[in-house]
Amino acid sequence: MTTPDHPSPASQPPAPTARDRIYRSPLGLAGGVLLLLVVLWLGFDALFKGHGRTPWLALAGLILIVPLIIAFTLRPAVFANEDRLRVRNPFRVITLPWGEVAGLRSGYSNEVLAKGGAKYQLWAIPVSLRARKKAARRQRRAATDAARGVTPGGRSGGLGPGGMGLGGFSLRGPETGPARAETDQAMDDLRELLENRGAAESAQGEVTVRWAYEVAAPAVAGAVLLAILLALG
Repeated sequence: MTTPDHPSPASQPPAPTARDRIYRSPLGLAGGVLLLLVVLWLGFDALFKGHGRTPWLALAGLILIVPLIIAFTLRPAVFANEDRLRVRNPFRVITLPWGEVAGLRSGYSNEVLAKGGAKYQLWAIPVSLRARKKAARRQRRAATDAARGVTPGGRSGGLGPGGMGLGGFSLRGPETGPARAETDQAMDDLRELLENRGAAESAQGEVTVRWAYEVAAPAVAGAVLLAILLALG
């Protein structure tokens, strides 16, 4: 018999859901870090070595530009688990329970569509037309190789029983699916989550949107300071 201080297993809180799958743009992160380093180097050089109004202009420029670089390169991310999709864009964070997601659309940009009619761009999963073309070329090459009897290992013909080559080496390559661009594969993963979890009880709720004032406020302050300095001549 259990006591109130030792609740039965049935009364224990449910186990936490799986950890978030996190999607980010490696190219965006790398570009953001590089751009930040360049801007900070130039800004601090002008701040400490400049004369007259130059240090003040450099300070205002840094306050304006640094938050914007962070917002558009380092900040974007998509977090997905079994209950909801959380989209962190440059100036907003949108949380969508799977039950409120109408679909995920890929075109010249990747978007999530809410059942209320709103749509939100997934900044962290940018569309790469170059990657799509590269994946399409791999698919065509694989189809051509298959038609010619070329295996993934690069050999053709001469298969004995069980897919063994005449020399006793296995000519079967690893089983792989169709070639896909990385961002398209990420969208496929999200669509699979939506299909599997859209009707789940724990995946219901309301769409919430929070503005990222911690990013916007410094950028606005920098813009105001810079405008004042330029107006004063």
